[in-house]
Amino acid sequence: MGSVPLVGGLDVGSRSIELVLHDGDRVVDQRKTATTFDPLRQARALLAGVRLDRLVATGYGRGLVENAGLCAAVETITEIKAYGLGAAALCPEARTVLDVGGQDTKAIALAAGGKILKFEMNDRCAAGTGKFLEHLATVFQIPLAEFGAYALEGKEQLTINSMCTVFAETEAVSLMARGRDPHDIALGLHASIVKRTTAMLARVGLASPVLFAGGVANNPCVVRLLAAALGTPLCIPEQPEMVGAHGAAVHGCRTGV
Repeated sequence: MGSVPLVGGLDVGSRSIELVLHDGDRVVDQRKTATTFDPLRQARALLAGVRLDRLVATGYGRGLVENAGLCAAVETITEIKAYGLGAAALCPEARTVLDVGGQDTKAIALAAGGKILKFEMNDRCAAGTGKFLEHLATVFQIPLAEFGAYALEGKEQLTINSMCTVFAETEAVSLMARGRDPHDIALGLHASIVKRTTAMLARVGLASPVLFAGGVANNPCVVRLLAAALGTPLCIPEQPEMVGAHGAAVHGCRTGV
């Protein structure tokens, strides 16, 4: 990375770890890896060969890296703060953030500059998260990356009553046994996620524009259904899973070593 002073933002999530390197003016590099069962080892691999002046960690595993000797100066911040700062940097006009990650969902109301007004977080159940979609994609024997496009081929949005992953699978299998079109079932499963997330957004006080973050923002079916349900276009960064790491890096640049 040369001799340019760098700040790293590290988001240690349940399913993946993201790293954003920032020089104070711009993003220099972005990296991502799976969390696995050894997140500290994975974090070290992401940081291999990088000379940092400071590292700011966020995410559920941020405490693991705080005293692990990864960098001379390490600070941790909450995911909510990181997503607020990341949203403000990537979409300054955003007033609401929806993050649907691997195993949790966050709805955040923002003021200018990424200041947090109110938030709600579901981190006790995989319902409506990337893990929910990943599990159900295996039921359909479809790669997760293709599941959204598959659902968009549905003509009728069937109702899935349960958001529990196990019970939703049971409903899907039951509908298949009754001869319902699998595309329609997949569409209904995606719609159930949108119904849950819009309810969370309403509780924090929905205001436009809405920034959609997290890996599920790469799912075209969820994006289309969510935009239709909210009645507003969504601001989706080029790499929506990097928002938290980006916010952590921004914090590090602002506060100095």
